[in-house]
Amino acid sequence: MNNQRTVSKAVFPVAGLGTRFLPATKAAPKEMLPVVDKPLIQYAVEEAYEAGIRHMVFVTGRNKRAIEDHFDTAYELETELEAAQKNDLLAMVRSIKPDDMDCSYVRQPRSLGLGHAVLCAQALVGNEPFAVLLADDLMTGPDGGPSVLAQMVDVFERVGTSVLAVQEVPADHVKRYGIVAGEAAGERLTRVRTMVEKPRPEDAPSRMGVAGRYILTPAVFEQIRQQPRGAGGEIQLTDGIARLMDTEGVHAYEYLGKRYDCGSKQGFLEATVELALKHAEVGLEFRRYLRQTVC
Repeated sequence: MNNQRTVSKAVFPVAGLGTRFLPATKAAPKEMLPVVDKPLIQYAVEEAYEAGIRHMVFVTGRNKRAIEDHFDTAYELETELEAAQKNDLLAMVRSIKPDDMDCSYVRQPRSLGLGHAVLCAQALVGNEPFAVLLADDLMTGPDGGPSVLAQMVDVFERVGTSVLAVQEVPADHVKRYGIVAGEAAGERLTRVRTMVEKPRPEDAPSRMGVAGRYILTPAVFEQIRQQPRGAGGEIQLTDGIARLMDTEGVHAYEYLGKRYDCGSKQGFLEATVELALKHAEVGLEFRRYLRQTVC
C-alpha cells in the first residue's frame, strides 16, 4: 500500500457527450455550460485548488478543445483588456489559471465508462493518491467553511485510505447512485463494507449515495485494469473501488455542504438560481426580480 497522504493531483473526467443537454451540447462541452458567469469545470477546478491541489489532469475527448482553451492564456483578450485599462476584468481572466497551477490533458479514445476514464490518467497521476471530481456535480461547502474536497483531503490525511463523498438520498433515488454501507469510523465517517451500484430500493443496504468527489489511492488503477466490463460494456469506477475494500479499506465521508446535480436540467437550474442569489454583483437585484416574478 502507498503510504503517501498528500494529494497533489486531481483528475477531471470530461469526455462525456452531455446528451441530456442537447442541443446546447451538440458543439460545446457540457462542462463549459455557465452557471451565472463561470463554466461548470471552473467551479470544480477552483474547488480542487482550494483543497491545496495544484496539478489538474483533464481526461478529454473529441470536441472538448474549449476546455483546454479556457485554462490557456488568451493573449489577444488580455492585451485588449490591458489597453482599455479594464484591470478588474484582466485580473479575473488571469485568475482562471493561477501561475502555480499546472494543467495536463489526455484523451479517452472510447467511451468505456468512468473507470476507464480514470485509468486513462494513470500515466499522469503516477504512484500517488489523487482526487477525482465530476464537473456535473457542482458542490459547495458550508457558508464560510471549507469546500467539500478540502474536507475530504483532511479526512484522507487522517485515515490514509480511499475516501468517497456520500450524502443521504431519498429511498426512491437510491437506484440513481452507488450506495455504500458499513460501520461508523468517526464523526460523519463510515468504513465501507458494502458497495452496490444503482440498487433497487428494496435491495439497497442503506440510503448513503456516492456523490461526484473521490480521493483514491493508486492501487485502484490495477483493480480497474483487472476487472471485467460491466453493464453496457463499460468499466465502472465503483467496481474498482469495491475491490479495494479487501486490501486497503475504503471510507465514506458524509460531507458538509450542498450538491447540485448539474447533469440534469432541474439541478442545473437550481444551481443557477441559488448561486445567482449569492453572487456579489447580481444577487440583490436578482432577488428583487424573483420576488416580483415568482407567484
